[in-house]
Amino acid sequence: MKNPLIDSILTRRTIRKFKAGGPISDEAMDALVQAGMASPTGFDARPWHFVTIQDAEIMQKLAAAMPGCDSCALTASAVLICADPTGEKLPGIWVQDCSACAQNIQLAAHAQGLGAVWLAMYMVEERIQACRQLLGVPEPIIPFTLIAVGVPDETGNLMERYIPERVHRNRW
Repeated sequence: MKNPLIDSILTRRTIRKFKAGGPISDEAMDALVQAGMASPTGFDARPWHFVTIQDAEIMQKLAAAMPGCDSCALTASAVLICADPTGEKLPGIWVQDCSACAQNIQLAAHAQGLGAVWLAMYMVEERIQACRQLLGVPEPIIPFTLIAVGVPDETGNLMERYIPERVHRNRW
């Protein structure tokens, strides 16, 4: 039985090359953030803050300041997911919360015909500091991930990722 949601999950791929053009629309950006905020969180903490970027010049500066983030230079749009750990009820759970949020944003981009790439910030101090400086992210807020988004100029490779030997039923 075909299922549109499962098909979308299985066909989403990381996109690192984007077609030239301006930023994606405000409506598309809002849909991405709404999808992110719809993700589950531990103890309903919702620890996130977002910086939406729709400026090619800022994206160029981010690409220059963060080694390995060349995809930023190829699009004018991104969503920075940040965490505010001050209100969490279980220390460190915000990492899981923000990861679920990032996955929802990527799936929402795919559903809109957009491409996205998850660029890790958390634990990469140089990238965290670049986001703080260029985007004005204050302490104690933690830049977690930057998801560059745009019109794809490539198709991600579809591959079978299901590994039955890693599925243990009822017990290991």
